[in-house]
Amino acid sequence: MLRAFREFAMKGNVIDLAVAVIMGTAFGAIVNSLVNDVLMPPIGLLLGGVDFSNFFLVLKGAGDFPTLAAAQEAGAATINYGLFLNKVVSFLIVSFSVFLLVRAAGRIQRRKQETPPPSPEPS
Repeated sequence: MLRAFREFAMKGNVIDLAVAVIMGTAFGAIVNSLVNDVLMPPIGLLLGGVDFSNFFLVLKGAGDFPTLAAAQEAGAATINYGLFLNKVVSFLIVSFSVFLLVRAAGRIQRRKQETPPPSPEPS
């Protein structure tokens, strides 16, 4: 049984999947930085200097909190819709990137299928 598992794990598909998961995780970190550090600050500035990560509703807790961190520190129950907005933007960027990659791969595959094989050289 151990040998069968080792053969399964060493197949190309499993190794390819592992590499894809690792690369996807790294790509996710890049996209998060792009959204949180590059895209959202100018959007917030255009909307009057708004920091989306501090958009929240207090469900339970006394006081008016200037930031989400202050509300969480006070133990207030909150709905963090600004953080959700950041995640939605991240998702849209990732899904659009995957769409572009799949589309490019499809074009390459079609070109390979449409290209006739080279004719043999006369001898």
